[in-house]
Amino acid sequence: MPQFAANLSMLYPELSFTERFEAAARDGFQAVEFLFPYAFPKHELAARLKDLKLQQVLFNAPPGGTDATSIANAWDKAGDRGTACVPGREAEFRAGVTMALDYAEALDCPRIHLMAGLIPADLTREAVQPTYIANLRWAAAEAAQRGRDVLIEPINTRDISRFFLNRQDHAHELIAEVGAPNVKVQMDLYHCQIVEGDVAMKIRKYLPTGSVGHFQIAGVPERHEPDVGELNYAYLFKVIDEVSAACGWKGWVGCEYRPRKGAVAGGTSSGLNWLEAFA
Repeated sequence: MPQFAANLSMLYPELSFTERFEAAARDGFQAVEFLFPYAFPKHELAARLKDLKLQQVLFNAPPGGTDATSIANAWDKAGDRGTACVPGREAEFRAGVTMALDYAEALDCPRIHLMAGLIPADLTREAVQPTYIANLRWAAAEAAQRGRDVLIEPINTRDISRFFLNRQDHAHELIAEVGAPNVKVQMDLYHCQIVEGDVAMKIRKYLPTGSVGHFQIAGVPERHEPDVGELNYAYLFKVIDEVSAACGWKGWVGCEYRPRKGAVAGGTSSGLNWLEAFA
Protein backbone atom coordinates (compact mmCIF):
# COMPACT_ATOMS: atom_id res chain seq x y z
CA MET A 1 0.00 0.00 0.00
CA PRO A 2 1.16 3.56 -0.65
CA GLN A 3 1.69 5.94 2.28
CA PHE A 4 -1.33 8.17 2.86
CA ALA A 5 -1.60 11.76 4.11
CA ALA A 6 -4.79 13.15 5.66
CA ASN A 7 -6.14 16.23 3.92
CA LEU A 8 -7.20 18.42 6.84
CA SER A 9 -9.19 20.82 4.66
CA MET A 10 -11.67 18.05 3.85
CA LEU A 11 -11.41 15.35 6.50
CA TYR A 12 -12.80 15.75 10.05
CA PRO A 13 -15.15 18.61 9.04
CA GLU A 14 -16.95 18.50 12.41
CA LEU A 15 -13.76 19.73 14.11
CA SER A 16 -11.94 23.06 14.05
CA PHE A 17 -8.91 23.15 11.77
CA THR A 18 -6.41 22.94 14.61
CA GLU A 19 -8.26 19.99 16.21
CA ARG A 20 -7.99 18.00 12.99
CA PHE A 21 -4.25 17.40 13.42
CA GLU A 22 -4.82 15.37 16.58
CA ALA A 23 -7.70 13.48 14.99
CA ALA A 24 -5.52 12.48 12.05
CA ALA A 25 -2.71 11.33 14.33
CA ARG A 26 -5.17 9.35 16.44
CA ASP A 27 -6.38 7.57 13.30
CA GLY A 28 -2.84 6.51 12.46
CA PHE A 29 -1.88 9.05 9.81
CA GLN A 30 1.78 10.02 9.87
CA ALA A 31 1.44 12.92 7.42
CA VAL A 32 -1.00 15.69 6.59
CA GLU A 33 -1.76 18.13 3.80
CA PHE A 34 -4.25 20.98 3.51
CA LEU A 35 -5.17 23.92 1.31
CA PHE A 36 -3.95 27.00 3.15
CA PRO A 37 -2.12 27.64 6.45
CA TYR A 38 -2.09 31.43 6.30
CA ALA A 39 -4.78 32.12 8.90
CA PHE A 40 -2.51 30.60 11.57
CA PRO A 41 0.95 31.59 12.84
CA LYS A 42 3.74 29.44 11.43
CA HIS A 43 5.21 28.58 14.81
CA GLU A 44 1.87 27.33 16.17
CA LEU A 45 1.35 24.93 13.28
CA ALA A 46 4.96 23.77 13.46
CA ALA A 47 4.61 23.04 17.17
CA ARG A 48 1.41 21.07 16.60
CA LEU A 49 3.09 18.96 13.92
CA LYS A 50 6.08 18.30 16.16
CA ASP A 51 4.00 17.42 19.21
CA LEU A 52 1.92 14.92 17.25
CA LYS A 53 4.87 13.56 15.24
CA LEU A 54 3.17 14.45 11.97
CA GLN A 55 4.90 15.34 8.72
CA GLN A 56 3.57 18.20 6.60
CA VAL A 57 3.85 17.00 3.00
CA LEU A 58 1.90 19.58 0.97
CA PHE A 59 -0.08 22.80 1.05
CA ASN A 60 -1.12 25.43 -1.48
CA ALA A 61 0.38 28.81 -2.20
CA PRO A 62 -2.23 31.55 -1.77
CA PRO A 63 -5.08 31.56 -4.33
CA GLY A 64 -4.76 35.35 -4.41
CA GLY A 65 -4.12 38.11 -1.91
CA THR A 66 -1.01 38.99 0.06
CA ASP A 67 -2.02 38.60 3.74
CA ALA A 68 -4.30 36.35 5.78
CA THR A 69 -7.42 38.48 5.29
CA SER A 70 -7.03 39.09 1.56
CA ILE A 71 -6.11 35.43 0.99
CA ALA A 72 -9.32 34.27 2.70
CA ASN A 73 -11.34 36.81 0.72
CA ALA A 74 -9.69 35.76 -2.54
CA TRP A 75 -10.79 32.14 -2.04
CA ASP A 76 -14.17 32.58 -0.36
CA LYS A 77 -15.50 35.81 -1.88
CA ALA A 78 -13.63 36.63 -5.09
CA GLY A 79 -13.52 33.02 -6.26
CA ASP A 80 -9.82 33.14 -7.07
CA ARG A 81 -8.21 29.77 -7.72
CA GLY A 82 -4.63 30.88 -8.14
CA THR A 83 -2.90 33.66 -10.04
CA ALA A 84 -0.12 31.85 -11.92
CA CYS A 85 -1.76 32.17 -15.34
CA VAL A 86 -3.37 35.58 -14.88
CA PRO A 87 -1.66 38.48 -16.70
CA GLY A 88 -1.29 41.61 -14.58
CA ARG A 89 -1.13 39.76 -11.25
CA GLU A 90 2.52 38.77 -11.35
CA ALA A 91 3.49 40.82 -8.29
CA GLU A 92 0.66 39.24 -6.29
CA PHE A 93 1.76 35.78 -7.45
CA ARG A 94 5.35 36.42 -6.36
CA ALA A 95 4.29 37.75 -2.97
CA GLY A 96 2.15 34.65 -2.44
CA VAL A 97 4.94 32.26 -3.41
CA THR A 98 7.35 34.04 -1.07
CA MET A 99 4.86 33.70 1.79
CA ALA A 100 4.29 30.03 0.96
CA LEU A 101 8.03 29.32 0.98
CA ASP A 102 8.34 30.97 4.39
CA TYR A 103 5.61 28.65 5.70
CA ALA A 104 7.16 25.63 3.97
CA GLU A 105 10.45 26.31 5.73
CA ALA A 106 8.78 26.70 9.12
CA LEU A 107 6.66 23.55 8.68
CA ASP A 108 9.50 21.56 7.10
CA CYS A 109 7.24 20.91 4.11
CA PRO A 110 9.08 19.80 0.97
CA ARG A 111 6.55 20.93 -1.62
CA ILE A 112 3.94 23.58 -2.34
CA HIS A 113 1.17 23.56 -4.92
CA LEU A 114 0.87 26.58 -7.21
CA MET A 115 -2.74 26.74 -8.39
CA ALA A 116 -2.81 27.77 -12.03
CA GLY A 117 -5.83 30.05 -11.80
CA LEU A 118 -8.81 30.79 -14.02
CA ILE A 119 -8.47 31.89 -17.64
CA PRO A 120 -9.86 35.46 -17.78
CA ALA A 121 -13.14 35.66 -19.73
CA ASP A 122 -11.64 37.84 -22.46
CA LEU A 123 -8.56 35.65 -23.02
CA THR A 124 -7.71 32.16 -24.26
CA ARG A 125 -5.58 29.42 -22.77
CA GLU A 126 -2.96 30.05 -25.45
CA ALA A 127 -2.88 33.76 -24.63
CA VAL A 128 -2.17 33.27 -20.92
CA GLN A 129 0.25 30.34 -21.17
CA PRO A 130 3.35 32.58 -21.52
CA THR A 131 2.43 34.27 -18.23
CA TYR A 132 2.04 30.87 -16.59
CA ILE A 133 5.40 29.64 -17.86
CA ALA A 134 7.21 32.80 -16.76
CA ASN A 135 5.66 32.63 -13.30
CA LEU A 136 6.55 28.96 -12.90
CA ARG A 137 10.16 29.59 -13.89
CA TRP A 138 10.45 32.37 -11.33
CA ALA A 139 8.80 30.28 -8.59
CA ALA A 140 10.93 27.24 -9.39
CA ALA A 141 14.12 29.26 -9.03
CA GLU A 142 13.00 30.75 -5.72
CA ALA A 143 11.90 27.36 -4.40
CA ALA A 144 15.15 25.69 -5.48
CA GLN A 145 17.16 28.17 -3.41
CA ARG A 146 15.19 26.96 -0.38
CA GLY A 147 15.22 23.26 -1.18
CA ARG A 148 11.54 22.96 -2.12
CA ASP A 149 9.55 21.53 -5.01
CA VAL A 150 6.64 23.34 -6.63
CA LEU A 151 3.70 21.34 -7.97
CA ILE A 152 1.13 21.98 -10.67
CA GLU A 153 -2.21 20.17 -10.70
CA PRO A 154 -4.62 19.45 -13.55
CA ILE A 155 -8.15 20.10 -12.23
CA ASN A 156 -11.42 19.22 -13.93
CA THR A 157 -13.61 22.04 -15.25
CA ARG A 158 -16.77 20.56 -13.77
CA ASP A 159 -15.48 21.48 -10.32
CA ILE A 160 -13.64 24.65 -11.38
CA SER A 161 -14.84 26.20 -14.62
CA ARG A 162 -12.20 27.88 -16.83
CA PHE A 163 -9.32 26.48 -14.79
CA PHE A 164 -6.18 26.78 -16.89
CA LEU A 165 -4.73 23.29 -16.42
CA ASN A 166 -6.93 20.22 -16.96
CA ARG A 167 -4.93 17.36 -18.50
CA GLN A 168 -1.94 15.26 -17.50
CA ASP A 169 -0.26 15.52 -20.90
CA HIS A 170 -0.50 19.32 -20.83
CA ALA A 171 1.01 19.42 -17.34
CA HIS A 172 4.00 17.36 -18.41
CA GLU A 173 4.45 19.46 -21.57
CA LEU A 174 4.53 22.58 -19.40
CA ILE A 175 7.10 21.05 -17.05
CA ALA A 176 9.32 20.26 -20.02
CA GLU A 177 8.99 23.85 -21.25
CA VAL A 178 9.80 25.32 -17.83
CA GLY A 179 12.87 23.12 -17.66
CA ALA A 180 13.33 23.11 -13.87
CA PRO A 181 13.80 19.76 -12.08
CA ASN A 182 11.91 20.90 -8.98
CA VAL A 183 8.63 21.49 -10.85
CA LYS A 184 6.44 18.38 -10.66
CA VAL A 185 2.87 17.27 -11.21
CA GLN A 186 0.33 16.82 -8.44
CA MET A 187 -1.56 13.87 -9.93
CA ASP A 188 -5.07 13.87 -8.53
CA LEU A 189 -6.75 10.67 -9.67
CA TYR A 190 -10.24 12.08 -9.03
CA HIS A 191 -9.67 14.93 -11.50
CA CYS A 192 -7.84 12.63 -13.92
CA GLN A 193 -10.75 10.20 -14.09
CA ILE A 194 -13.31 12.94 -14.71
CA VAL A 195 -11.33 14.61 -17.50
CA GLU A 196 -9.50 11.73 -19.15
CA GLY A 197 -9.97 8.28 -17.63
CA ASP A 198 -7.42 5.53 -18.42
CA VAL A 199 -5.98 6.27 -14.99
CA ALA A 200 -3.85 3.16 -14.49
CA MET A 201 -2.06 3.64 -17.80
CA LYS A 202 -1.37 7.28 -16.97
CA ILE A 203 0.22 6.21 -13.67
CA ARG A 204 2.36 3.72 -15.57
CA LYS A 205 3.32 6.35 -18.14
CA TYR A 206 4.11 9.33 -15.93
CA LEU A 207 5.30 8.04 -12.56
CA PRO A 208 8.58 6.60 -13.95
CA THR A 209 9.47 9.98 -15.50
CA GLY A 210 10.33 11.46 -12.09
CA SER A 211 7.94 14.33 -12.76
CA VAL A 212 5.10 13.20 -10.45
CA GLY A 213 5.60 14.70 -7.02
CA HIS A 214 2.39 13.74 -5.23
CA PHE A 215 -0.89 11.86 -5.68
CA GLN A 216 -4.35 12.71 -4.40
CA ILE A 217 -7.43 10.49 -4.31
CA ALA A 218 -11.21 10.61 -3.94
CA GLY A 219 -14.12 8.53 -5.15
CA VAL A 220 -15.69 9.53 -8.45
CA PRO A 221 -18.09 11.21 -8.98
CA GLU A 222 -19.22 12.25 -5.48
CA ARG A 223 -15.68 12.87 -4.11
CA HIS A 224 -16.23 10.62 -1.11
CA GLU A 225 -14.03 7.82 0.25
CA PRO A 226 -12.08 5.86 -2.38
CA ASP A 227 -14.20 2.74 -1.85
CA VAL A 228 -17.25 4.62 -3.19
CA GLY A 229 -17.70 5.25 -6.89
CA GLU A 230 -16.51 4.13 -10.28
CA LEU A 231 -12.73 3.96 -9.71
CA ASN A 232 -11.18 0.66 -8.57
CA TYR A 233 -8.73 2.07 -6.05
CA ALA A 234 -7.73 -1.34 -4.71
CA TYR A 235 -6.29 -2.00 -8.17
CA LEU A 236 -4.85 1.50 -8.60
CA PHE A 237 -2.98 1.31 -5.28
CA LYS A 238 -1.39 -1.93 -6.47
CA VAL A 239 -0.38 -0.17 -9.69
CA ILE A 240 1.22 2.66 -7.71
CA ASP A 241 3.06 0.12 -5.55
CA GLU A 242 4.25 -1.83 -8.57
CA VAL A 243 5.49 1.19 -10.50
CA SER A 244 6.99 2.81 -7.38
CA ALA A 245 9.00 -0.33 -6.64
CA ALA A 246 10.36 -0.31 -10.18
CA CYS A 247 11.24 3.39 -10.38
CA GLY A 248 12.02 4.22 -6.74
CA TRP A 249 9.19 6.70 -6.15
CA LYS A 250 8.65 7.30 -2.40
CA GLY A 251 6.01 10.02 -2.31
CA TRP A 252 2.67 10.44 -0.57
CA VAL A 253 -0.97 9.95 -1.53
CA GLY A 254 -3.21 12.69 -0.17
CA CYS A 255 -6.72 11.72 0.98
CA GLU A 256 -8.52 14.74 -0.43
CA TYR A 257 -12.10 13.60 -0.19
CA ARG A 258 -15.32 14.60 1.56
CA PRO A 259 -16.42 12.00 4.12
CA ARG A 260 -19.71 10.49 3.01
CA LYS A 261 -21.14 10.89 6.55
CA GLY A 262 -20.41 14.60 6.49
CA ALA A 263 -19.70 16.72 9.55
CA VAL A 264 -20.84 14.24 12.18
CA ALA A 265 -18.73 13.21 15.15
CA GLY A 266 -16.48 10.35 14.14
CA GLY A 267 -17.68 10.39 10.54
CA THR A 268 -14.22 10.54 8.99
CA SER A 269 -12.77 7.91 11.31
CA SER A 270 -15.59 5.43 10.72
CA GLY A 271 -15.11 5.82 6.97
CA LEU A 272 -11.43 4.82 7.06
CA ASN A 273 -12.14 1.09 6.90
CA TRP A 274 -11.11 1.26 3.23
CA LEU A 275 -7.49 1.40 4.42
CA GLU A 276 -7.73 -2.09 5.89
CA ALA A 277 -9.98 -3.44 3.14
CA PHE A 278 -7.54 -2.40 0.40
CA ALA A 279 -4.39 -3.54 2.22
